[in-house]
Amino acid sequence: MKKPQRPTIADLLALKGQRQLSMLRVETLDEAAAAQQAGIDLVSVPPALLGPAFREAAPTIFAIPGLEYGDFITAEDYLRAAFAAMRAGGDAVYCAASMGIVRRLRDEGIPVCGHSGLIPSQATWTGGFKAVGKTLDSAMLVYRQVQALEEAGAFAAEIEVVPAEVAALISRRTKLLLISMGAGAGCDAQYLFASDVLGFNRGHVPRHARQYRNFAAEYDRLQAERVAAFQEYQADVAGGAYPEKRHEVSVAPDVLAQFADALDRA
Repeated sequence: MKKPQRPTIADLLALKGQRQLSMLRVETLDEAAAAQQAGIDLVSVPPALLGPAFREAAPTIFAIPGLEYGDFITAEDYLRAAFAAMRAGGDAVYCAASMGIVRRLRDEGIPVCGHSGLIPSQATWTGGFKAVGKTLDSAMLVYRQVQALEEAGAFAAEIEVVPAEVAALISRRTKLLLISMGAGAGCDAQYLFASDVLGFNRGHVPRHARQYRNFAAEYDRLQAERVAAFQEYQADVAGGAYPEKRHEVSVAPDVLAQFADALDRA
């Protein structure tokens, strides 16, 4: 049986400027399988999701596990985690660490997706959780971040909450695959969280998010049904309606009689 073919880095970079790629953050095997069936191009995943079951669910999707900032300290820590993620089925790694660590990963042939614009783990430097690139200085900062990632050997960068026009100008001036999260259609890929697409999110919804289904309401309905079923079960137990004869295991009358006699003699 022919092994399913996933896109390579060369394949993805060849699509720069040709068409928009789609990317989702998925956190369950069900979401991964749905992304596969829907034809999603790229997925971001927690490393723990990777493995044979993940690749059975999503055999041809390009997967980028995240090496979460702060979980690792040294370049060796990042390398060890990256190699483990690649062995488990990852195609590249997300890394928001220093350029030295990005370069070290690239030196070992590990494809790296970096981060620019609003970088959550470093948001204090750019004023918190808000858009980056609305002034000349901050726009140049984003451009320099992208340049630095390109020079360090990354193949892609998430560009988050940056004005669309600024992101488009940067995208035309870099070889990196720019993955837009709230940075407009002038980039190479669009990135959303499955939780936002499906409507799981009950808290703050980012401006760039778009909800396509209302799973929160569906889960509320299912929870109400769950409670009702449990209440009915409780009432049946209390009232003697459960168990019925059909729920019990029978025994032959002669065996039961022998057992009762044995108990009496004991």
